[in-house]
Parts: sequence; C-alpha cells; structure tokens
Amino acid sequence: MKSFLYHEHTREELTAKAKQGYMAVVPLAATEQHGPHLPVYTDSLICGHIANGAALRAASSVPLLLCPLIPIGCSHHHLAFGGTLSFSSATYVRMLRDIGESLVANGFRKIVFLNGHGGNDPIMQQTASDLAVSHPIWTASASYWSVAKEALRLADAEQVGMVPGHAGGFETSAILALREELVHTDRAAGEHPQRPWILSGPPGTFIGRHGELTGADGYTDSPHRATAEKGRAYLDVISRSVAEWLVRTYQSMETGERSLAVNGKQENGI
Repeated sequence: MKSFLYHEHTREELTAKAKQGYMAVVPLAATEQHGPHLPVYTDSLICGHIANGAALRAASSVPLLLCPLIPIGCSHHHLAFGGTLSFSSATYVRMLRDIGESLVANGFRKIVFLNGHGGNDPIMQQTASDLAVSHPIWTASASYWSVAKEALRLADAEQVGMVPGHAGGFETSAILALREELVHTDRAAGEHPQRPWILSGPPGTFIGRHGELTGADGYTDSPHRATAEKGRAYLDVISRSVAEWLVRTYQSMETGERSLAVNGKQENGI
C-alpha cells in the first residue's frame, strides 16, 4: 500500500490525491511540563502513536493522508512550571487556520484535526468551524479521549486515575508503554492531592482557577497505579476507536456530498 503519510509524497502526488478526494488528517499535540516524572514531549509521543496507528488502520478502508504532527500547542497555563513551549491562543488559532488554508490551497476538501492536548481543543474546534464557513469544504475535529471515551470506560481506564488527566496514572501508563526509560516514577511516588472541581461538570463545560488548571503541582493525579501493560491496552483501544471514527467521518462526508449533489439537481429541475 502506498504511504498514508502526507510528507512522504511529492507535490504532484499530493495534488492528484487532493483531486481524488483524499481526507487530510492533522494531528495536534504539545511540548509542556508533565510533572516531575514525565517528559515534556508526553502529549506528542501519545498523540503521534495514536495518529499513526489509527491512520494506518483507517487507510485500508478510506483514502486519507496523515499530516506531520504539530508538536507545540496552546500551553500558556503550563509556563509557570518550566519546560514548556507554547503558542498563545491568538497565535495558535492563526497557525491552525494557516495550516487549513494551506491544505485548501493544495486542493484538499476534507480536513480533520485530531488532538492530543486539552488546551488545543476549543481553538481546534473553532478553526474547523471557521474553515467550513470560509470555504466549500468538509471539516471535522476531535480529541482522542472524546472519541474513545466509551471504549476507555469499558477498558476500566479510570482504575489508574483521571482520564485523560494530566501526567497522572493514565498518561504515565501510556509513556511507560511507549518510552519507559523516560519515566521517573520515583519522583512522584505515593498519593497526590486531586482537585475535586477538575472535570466535575458535564461534558462541554469548563471550571478552573488561576494556577490550578492542571492540578496540584501541575499534574492531576498520582502515577503510582500506572503500568506499561495497562498503557499498551489503553493505546490500542484508543487507536482502534480513532480509526473507526476516521472511517465514519470520511463516509459521512462522502454521503453528505452525494446528498447535496442530488438535492441540488432536484432544486434546479435536473
């Protein structure tokens, strides 16, 4: 099978694939502090793994291309802890818009943002909407934990801590599975105070406080229940869920396009 990676193709190949209706998937992540025990590249390691695994699975069913991972996100709420690289929200929305505009200029009419960092989520959603307002294209966007929420519940992922949380048991399990040598569990041993208001509201709501957006000392819960085995299981569940979502998203776009074409002909008396 020809590579599903956007960056492994020539300009002529990409122009042809855009004309053929390929869906472009843009993975979004971050480089930010993850407590005293995880690398600052945690979100990028996790999102990159999920995006590659999901795109590989989905590409066997629908035509898509996975764009290069964007490893810096909107992470200003982590700057006070050190180690973080961040775009401001104003810069990030402009950057995402420019990526979308580039894909449109290249001829792509199906654009998907796949996110792996909480601070990116609302900006990503707004950008996807703005692009669809400005151009006759299809867009979609989601964070991996939203897509895989039910599958992770069935996998009992909350047994290790908040899902996805920040630098807690869930993310620590994932990094143990991906790059165990980068994890320093001895630096965050034992119980960790959890802030009861984090994720306390229903989906789609927000509550936060200055200096406490990511929990005590910059992380949400203790990593002491994390294991590499659990991390591998969670990552597989997520990759499969995201792959299924990508396939459904492409099919929905195609079905919608055909429906609009038929309705347009009927309205014009054709």
